[in-house]
Amino acid sequence: MLKTVVCVSGGGTNLQAVLDAIDSGRITNTQIAAVIGNNPGARALERAEKHGIPGIVISPGSYPDREAFNAAFTEKMCELAPDLIVLAGFLVRIPEEMVAKFAGRIVNIHPSLIPSFCGVGYYGLKVHEKVLERGVKITGATVHFVNEGMDEGPIIAQKAVEVREDDTPETLQRRVMEQAEWILLPQVIDDIANNRLTIENGRVRRKEEA
Repeated sequence: MLKTVVCVSGGGTNLQAVLDAIDSGRITNTQIAAVIGNNPGARALERAEKHGIPGIVISPGSYPDREAFNAAFTEKMCELAPDLIVLAGFLVRIPEEMVAKFAGRIVNIHPSLIPSFCGVGYYGLKVHEKVLERGVKITGATVHFVNEGMDEGPIIAQKAVEVREDDTPETLQRRVMEQAEWILLPQVIDDIANNRLTIENGRVRRKEEA
């Protein structure tokens, strides 16, 4: 059973997609042990509570500095000892110490086709605003392993989504969630839980493709 901790900051739509996939059997061999939020008012924590999953708030504002927060965050994660950490709309940079301790066991979902529209400053609705400003015709979502960089870890899976002429950032965000994020993230978690992925020379492959 893959013991998983999900980290969230806001509404928790990706968390809900994962919970629904577990309930329906699309994700197997997986248990969500806890949900960590950096915002005590995050609706994602309510979603966790409704599923009987412990919700833990660790907010940078509750600590004297970022170093103290990073230490407390890493200590809590080590205490939970998950097999997998899922960043599902988590707007806090993962401490380098945590990345080192959980190397190859942290995944993130990003609302664009990395390496486009990613890195510092690209999160949430801002990604879709920049996509429309640039005038690209195809966007999408990416699930990747987390390393010390920002959106720089090995790519696990991507899914493309059409950009429409009449899109607003809000309509595009919704379509990317529905057509890419809510599909990719459960698939990747199920692949990891069932040992279907391998990393060769920094690239992630499904084992039948290796």
